[in-house]
Amino acid sequence: MTDSTTPAATSRRSFLKTTGSVSALAGVALPAVHAAENNTLQVALVGCGGRGTGAAINALSVTSGPIKLVAMADVVPAKLNSSYDKLKSQFASQVDVPPERRFLGFDAFRSAMDSMKAGDIVILGTPPAFRWVQFSHAIEKGLHTFMEKPVTVDGPTTKRMFQLADLCSQKNLKAGVGLMVRHCRARQELLQRIRDGQIGDIVAMRGYRMGQGGGTAGPRPADVSELTYQIKSFHAFLWASGGVFSDYYIHQIDECSWMKGAWPIEAHGVGGRHYRGNSLDQNFDTYSVQYTFPDGSKLFFDGRNMKGCRDEFASYAHGSK
Repeated sequence: MTDSTTPAATSRRSFLKTTGSVSALAGVALPAVHAAENNTLQVALVGCGGRGTGAAINALSVTSGPIKLVAMADVVPAKLNSSYDKLKSQFASQVDVPPERRFLGFDAFRSAMDSMKAGDIVILGTPPAFRWVQFSHAIEKGLHTFMEKPVTVDGPTTKRMFQLADLCSQKNLKAGVGLMVRHCRARQELLQRIRDGQIGDIVAMRGYRMGQGGGTAGPRPADVSELTYQIKSFHAFLWASGGVFSDYYIHQIDECSWMKGAWPIEAHGVGGRHYRGNSLDQNFDTYSVQYTFPDGSKLFFDGRNMKGCRDEFASYAHGSK
């Protein structure tokens, strides 16, 4: 983005800074979206489940400039309709999504983005299995992107996302990811204190995500296709989400690596599945991983998804002082 100080550039830049701290068939004519004023930020929501809707609420709550939701997309009609009703009830004047800009189906994301103009913003709240495809189209359309975490589910898609990130930067587009600790002012202050040497060198780290279960999937209803069933319960299936380890535990692993100022070069892990009941998911109940950083120091991570057990959601850094 340029350093222009026009109202449009200023409000757009302010919005991106603030939120950073927090086609169906080819050739089909799609309804164009044009704001009443050129400084109105226009947003499309792709993926209308809980996370996508929550991200849209955050975006529409920003006060640094006029902003409107103008397009929505999902593969599940009920999710799109529920999300629209909720957003419209909370932000009536900011939700301008008539039926012709509410898109359904696996190509709905293209339709939503194709209805936008370069410089607009798209929120990707879809399961991460679809992330690189949708991010690629957003870049092609010249859209700034906010995407929920995680952004990949395996090695090949991780490599693609690195390439897309480079392309995004080359096109001077902005991309934000919902790794919440990165946007926490208290964590930012903690990071600065660690970098200032207040605890000395980090010699070891611990991370815990102990919760009351998650990533389960009951039997598939007879009237729901297998694909729709797995997408609706995407945390339960590795191809769709990377599983609870990727989707839930990414926070501790990212936070500790951020504080350490390095990425692990080795991981040694174990896990077990004992208390899943009749759930058809692909997750474990417990995970334990020892990560090694380039300097030889360790991060010990433990995760658990079991009801009736002690909860803990925390990270710790041990310094040499």
